[in-house]
Amino acid sequence: MEILIVEDEPEIAQLIQLYLEKEGFSCRVCRDGMNALQVFQEQKPDLIILDLMIPGLDGLEVCARIRQKPGTKDPYILMLTARGEELDRIIGLSTGADDYMVKPFSPKELVARVRALLRRTLRQGGQTESYRTSHFMVDVDQRSAQRSLEGGLEPLDLTTLEFDLLSTFMSYPGRVWNRTQLIDKLWGSDFFGDERVVDTHIARLRKKIEPDPANPTFVKTVIGVGYKFEDGAS
Repeated sequence: MEILIVEDEPEIAQLIQLYLEKEGFSCRVCRDGMNALQVFQEQKPDLIILDLMIPGLDGLEVCARIRQKPGTKDPYILMLTARGEELDRIIGLSTGADDYMVKPFSPKELVARVRALLRRTLRQGGQTESYRTSHFMVDVDQRSAQRSLEGGLEPLDLTTLEFDLLSTFMSYPGRVWNRTQLIDKLWGSDFFGDERVVDTHIARLRKKIEPDPANPTFVKTVIGVGYKFEDGAS
């Protein structure tokens, strides 16, 4: 597995590299945002450890640009920051980060987080063959979705947009999506109209997957930002 470490503090970068290479990962280190984007294009890493405060382009901008680049590999992104405010975390996840750690952190915990991310099926072009969480299973190739709320699987009767919306959410559990990002993912450049159409499709999806659509358990609203999908243990 290839890991790109984007960190401008040499001691921290070396510590991360040391612990990851001891676990058998291949690592490369960058000190600034522009170099990170260049190395990303060349290396196509499986995972990126990205500091929020780096010279040039900051971590949020680097993360956003990576998510906007089409390619055969869509890496996981673990963001690091010296700040622990909830707003920073939400902004980081809304740009496409998959996980978030606040400095100072335990190197052993960072390795555990990396392993947890890489245990998921690697995303190819932002999409895998299937996704599974505690209560849902989606087969992208077969265009089928199932839900388990009472101990057994039941098929979900979803429209094409509802299926694509659920698949998108399940491909990045915990990520906060704003309307523009969901429109780009589902409609691309073909979309013309009011971006609040996303809210309508979210409401319809909730009616089909939520035990109580008025109080969502899985597709949650992040006020002022967008939506995220969460599905914890049964």
